[in-house]
Amino acid sequence: MVTKNFMSHPITSAVLLLSSALLLDGKPEYQAAYELQHTYAAPTFFDNFTFSSGPDDGAFTVYVDGPTAAKLGLARIVGSQVYMSADNTTIATAPGRRSVQISSNANYSAGLFIIDLDHQPTGCGTWPAFWMCGPNWPYGGEIDIIEGINGQPAVRTTLHTDAGCSMAAEDFADMTGFFVNGSNGQPATNCDVNAANQYPNEGCSVSGALGSMGNAFNDNGGGVYATEWLPGSFIRMWFWPRGAIPADVTAAKPVPDSWGLPYALFQLGANCPSSHFVEQQIVFDLALCGWAGGEFSSMCPGLGTCEAFVGGKPSAFSQAYWLINYVQVFQLQQHSQK
Repeated sequence: MVTKNFMSHPITSAVLLLSSALLLDGKPEYQAAYELQHTYAAPTFFDNFTFSSGPDDGAFTVYVDGPTAAKLGLARIVGSQVYMSADNTTIATAPGRRSVQISSNANYSAGLFIIDLDHQPTGCGTWPAFWMCGPNWPYGGEIDIIEGINGQPAVRTTLHTDAGCSMAAEDFADMTGFFVNGSNGQPATNCDVNAANQYPNEGCSVSGALGSMGNAFNDNGGGVYATEWLPGSFIRMWFWPRGAIPADVTAAKPVPDSWGLPYALFQLGANCPSSHFVEQQIVFDLALCGWAGGEFSSMCPGLGTCEAFVGGKPSAFSQAYWLINYVQVFQLQQHSQK
């Protein structure tokens, strides 16, 4: 996700402690080492975020402020869920279709982040993302957790940094996803936004499983993503479709070591120092065109240009909305041996 129209916010941080899986009687005994720090959910969800406003320089999109988003129905509480969307009722001209981008008032430098949602924006011309971004981009880093374009069926999860962060030594057997290719046809494992032999601002990008985005995700009733960020060790992600969510996640007593292989694993250490990722704010947005426009003719053939389609077909964006149950942020606590 290209950093867009970003605003500054007050700073808080998560406390990082250590956790482990214990061996008792020769069998693995997993301990819930995480404790819940914050839940972002209805009815107070928007109290914890700041709305961006103005055109997105990298897309055919104009973000609206909080009062405007509420008035237009683009950001609201629906029962026990959080709804955010692009405008789907009016013709849009340059600089673009009205939409929403919000960023958390708190920021984090470690933690476990779990999001449960029933629906992601999808459709030709859409570019939704749930991500995290540090200060002074790209030097504070960017962690794209959920990102996709034009209704693609598999999530793209990406790190963006300045020079000095590489996943070239990654053991692909340690995750179920795969690094997508760069401009040279080889896996894009350099997280530097200016890396040679990769597309501009490509970062190190992993593709998840089919059904982790798009219509299949929505038709299945959504699902849950978990991102564990342990400085000095790794950033890793899991996805579970509705009906397959681990009981410890549902109970808000998560034990990541019990979840099996993540679909994305980014090792932090000598090849990618943890200092590349600091003070990350949680961000939701829905951009139109931009990256989606670059792939529009191949993914949405016969529809003309992305800008003309997005501007002139408001009804095409009836599925361009987020429907979120919650975002939970956990921090590690001291564990005691049983």
